[in-house]
Amino acid sequence: MIRNVHGGARTASTLLLASCLGLYGGSALAATGESDGKSPSECPSIEQLEALGYRIGSIDINVLPIFDDDPEGKYQTLYRLADQLHIDTRDPVIETQLLFKPGDPVSQRLIEETERNLRDRRYIREPAIRAVACHDGTVDLEVAVRDVWTTNPGISFGRSGGANSGGITLEELNLLGLGKQLSFGYSKDPDRSSYTLHWHDPNVGGSRWVNDMAYRDSSDGQGWSFMVQRPFYQLDSRWSTGLAVQEDESVEPVYRLGEQVAGYGRKVEFGEFSFGRSSGLRDDWTRRFIFGFRHEHSEFDVAPDETTPLVLPENRLLDYPFARIEGVQDDFETTKNRDQIARTEDLHFGFQYALELGYSAPALGADRSAALVHADASRGWRLGERNSLFAESALTGRVEGGAVADTLLSTGVRYYHSTGPNSLFFAGLAAAAGWELDADHELTLGGDNGLRGYPLRYQTGSSLALLTVEQRYYTRYSIWKLADVGGAVFFDMGRTWGDSAFGPTENLGLLKDVGFGLRLGSTRSALGNVLHIDIAFPLDGPSSIDRVQLLVRTKRSF
Repeated sequence: MIRNVHGGARTASTLLLASCLGLYGGSALAATGESDGKSPSECPSIEQLEALGYRIGSIDINVLPIFDDDPEGKYQTLYRLADQLHIDTRDPVIETQLLFKPGDPVSQRLIEETERNLRDRRYIREPAIRAVACHDGTVDLEVAVRDVWTTNPGISFGRSGGANSGGITLEELNLLGLGKQLSFGYSKDPDRSSYTLHWHDPNVGGSRWVNDMAYRDSSDGQGWSFMVQRPFYQLDSRWSTGLAVQEDESVEPVYRLGEQVAGYGRKVEFGEFSFGRSSGLRDDWTRRFIFGFRHEHSEFDVAPDETTPLVLPENRLLDYPFARIEGVQDDFETTKNRDQIARTEDLHFGFQYALELGYSAPALGADRSAALVHADASRGWRLGERNSLFAESALTGRVEGGAVADTLLSTGVRYYHSTGPNSLFFAGLAAAAGWELDADHELTLGGDNGLRGYPLRYQTGSSLALLTVEQRYYTRYSIWKLADVGGAVFFDMGRTWGDSAFGPTENLGLLKDVGFGLRLGSTRSALGNVLHIDIAFPLDGPSSIDRVQLLVRTKRSF
């Protein structure tokens, strides 16, 4: 039996209050121990219950309010009003995500995996599953989650690489408490202004099916997409299938030294159908086999009112069946104060890999015969109690007429060293090398993607490398219980090299910058972002660029 326990009633949401609470993204305080007061001390640990052969009795769903009930709090009247205006996440929405049910044997692995899955849901935070009562070989469980503010009407602003972006958004990430997302917005960035409409349903009809639809009307074209999928939703999933289609038209800019010098028109058609099978989790490994067919057509033309680049990208019409094998090792761990502020984070230390092969042929509708390959791998290492290292790499490309084409090898390494209870040293290295890249796939590096002291897309080429070093600080301060406060000092160093089909760019060699910044991670909003406010100082480059760069943006991590 699944029972429901609630932290308080809510009614319909309002735009005004949401705009106050949705300024930043969502991090959280733990929900454990904030439920109905039952003590788990009468039960052994989950691991011991599993070893003793216990089965699950009842399951209590406890949806906690956005704010704690603190009558003495300075802004408690406002917080209580927010709780009353917010619509609760409905119990079946949480039940759908559970990987166990009454009568099942207790499994610590499934409970931990359920918590990981719930942490991926933007409309709740800090899920906690605990044993609350044991009797006659059964254990009653409580699933406690805390709601967050999910209505986000407001004005956004960002600045990176010397360029501004912004927009107006009306977004609901938990429509009527059903876990579904609906958004409408207007945005403007250096490339285009756009109106967008987006729908996302992560549990269609209370099932494991996912549906996503989007439409875009921009100053340089239109686009739409549709997707329906039943994914491998857990390590022990046995099958998946999906269908995705997309059409998009746009004008793509060409940059040199941070300035747009040309532009070209691009029209994209994409379609994919896939089906996958797996034998489930065996000896801490999940292996999956996926088969499908993919339609990828990209056509390019002169764009009105734009300077045409020296070379237009060649049309690329690819139609091909593909086969893919994936492997995931079950080795996860949780931590806090790493890439988020005061929020539980999931770390995957296990090995993960994928290898996909396809073959495109004119008989299938393509404009060429080509073998296509994609491979990626990642894993993590625990280096003592205070250090960890994560590495990943990927290779994608084609073989046409016995020669490689549009081939890119990329790799990344991230190192974390705890320097105290509220501070951490981070170093990251990213590199990519391309061979015979299609013209529309040239690599760029600048203030918009990691080299914070320089204009956006400042350097271009067929290869790049970027080193980032940060000392991060996580404070215990909170702004009105809405945003946790952190900070960082940083050093970036990077460069690009290799020619592009669009023509050469002035090679300035190795570029470096230093800076410092403020981090604000919201504890009560479903946006799930960390607001970055950075001041960066370029150490190289010509005197024509600003010697102080201001960057304001939201990211999913620190």
